[in-house]
Amino acid sequence: MKVKMLSRNPDNYVRETKLDLQRVPRNYDPTLHPFEVPREYVRALNATKLERVFAKPFLASLDGHRDGVNCLAKHPKSLATVLSGACDGEVRIWNLTKRNCIRTIQAHEGFVRGICTRFCGSSFFTVGDDKTVKQWKMDGPGVGEEEEPLHTILGKTVYTGIDHHWKEGIFATCGQQVDIWDEQKTSPICSMTWGYDSISSVKFNPIETFLLGSCASDRNIVLYDMRQATPLKKVILDMRTNTICWNPMEAFIFTAANEDYNLYTFDMRALDTPVMVHMDHVSAVLDVDYSPTGKEFVSASFDKSIRIFPVDKSRSREVYHTKRMQHVICVKWTSDSKYIMCGSDEMNIRLWKANASEKLGVLTSREKAAKDYNEKLKEKFRYHPHIKRIARHRHLPKPIYSQIQEQRVMKEARRRKEVNRLKHSKPGSVPIVSEKKKHVVAVVK
Repeated sequence: MKVKMLSRNPDNYVRETKLDLQRVPRNYDPTLHPFEVPREYVRALNATKLERVFAKPFLASLDGHRDGVNCLAKHPKSLATVLSGACDGEVRIWNLTKRNCIRTIQAHEGFVRGICTRFCGSSFFTVGDDKTVKQWKMDGPGVGEEEEPLHTILGKTVYTGIDHHWKEGIFATCGQQVDIWDEQKTSPICSMTWGYDSISSVKFNPIETFLLGSCASDRNIVLYDMRQATPLKKVILDMRTNTICWNPMEAFIFTAANEDYNLYTFDMRALDTPVMVHMDHVSAVLDVDYSPTGKEFVSASFDKSIRIFPVDKSRSREVYHTKRMQHVICVKWTSDSKYIMCGSDEMNIRLWKANASEKLGVLTSREKAAKDYNEKLKEKFRYHPHIKRIARHRHLPKPIYSQIQEQRVMKEARRRKEVNRLKHSKPGSVPIVSEKKKHVVAVVK
């Protein structure tokens, strides 16, 4: 004889205190829940709509500069400290928590062309139009002391950029050539050049710290090895590259911000074809910076907007703009991956959220659970046309919107011309070139 016993564990349904929610036993058998998918679809739709409703990314504007903000730098140890250099030679140090300026230095005559912090955070370096490299203490002068640099190096030409080594007391400057300096010496350890045009930007690789990348006004991106003191290879593009940024998680990957409105992500082992071409801006891209996760990067453009791109996608997931923001010259992603800073022509530094609809402050456990559940729902239904349209839609300023339409017409005309040329030519006489390879002119080793 069979006897069926009911076995229940009180832990599954008895509350620990009166304040707890009642525990409800659930049977997850799909046959008992025939309307589960429609119900989840409605929840995903509502979550997507609410995300757009609460998308308010702009946090603060830091004003105080008397000229356009030309460069930004992050403090390596302090999340709340940011340094900015302006076109009138002024450097300001900001406290993001209090949102005010804590120190002002008249560093150079003319533009501050570049600014970078030492890896330990004890000092920072600036270069300007007055042909000098200056090292400053991060902490302000004591009572009765004057604001003076720790070291000043007078060069022969104007320096256009500077970057510090990630682990050693070495920094690199660029101008007519790339110079590697020891902090203790007043002349460069070595100088490297390939070509005769001025170099606009130089960056150390954060992982393989002996590697450098630079971009010059003759459309080159050149890679150098500090150990051999020689250039490794260079790639020549259709138009000039303004700056590059290395991926902090993948040693070989870097992204270049180009004058032809695009960004190109390259693998330095195979420079003949970019890994991805990122297209969305409608004017020259002036700056780019990676998220600390290495999954996304932010770009600043002459079209008065900043965009956030996933590394593996050709289109941006987010675009930020305000009525007052003019040409955005520099951009930085903070080290906690939550915020973005941009400096623009009209003398302001703006602080944005990296996720536009993210709630700031401490979340309760139920809020976290609801947020995770909504994210999963949005991911599950992201290809549904209605949800996809709502999630993708962004309001754009009229000039950007009209330029996008105009470029779409021009691109379609070029495509039609290519198709017609192929159609009316001898088979094999007109080569088919992919979008990725179109913009690379040559690779020289």
